[in-house]
Amino acid sequence: MSVLERIQAEVEGHPIVLFMKGTPQFPMCGFSSRTVQALKAAGATGMHTINVLEEPEIRANLPRYSDWPTFPQLFINGELIGGCDITLELFESGELARMITEAQKA
Repeated sequence: MSVLERIQAEVEGHPIVLFMKGTPQFPMCGFSSRTVQALKAAGATGMHTINVLEEPEIRANLPRYSDWPTFPQLFINGELIGGCDITLELFESGELARMITEAQKA
């Protein structure tokens, strides 16, 4: 399985996927930390995370897969939502909670 196929399998295999630096318990950058906090505050319970610092192939190839240059990257129901800024905007508007509730029902 190529790294791009692996990324696709991760994105399609879980309703909420966050590619981040570090883990939810120990985020390794402020952007990843704020994104995890917003997801938890919006009600995400079963999010799947991938630590790109431990997965250099994914870290190198995810921007090619998603056409998004930075980390973290949030996918909900197989669709790229965006990074930290977009996630925080969606959280503040209440839209993130709605998206997460729908994704966790599926």
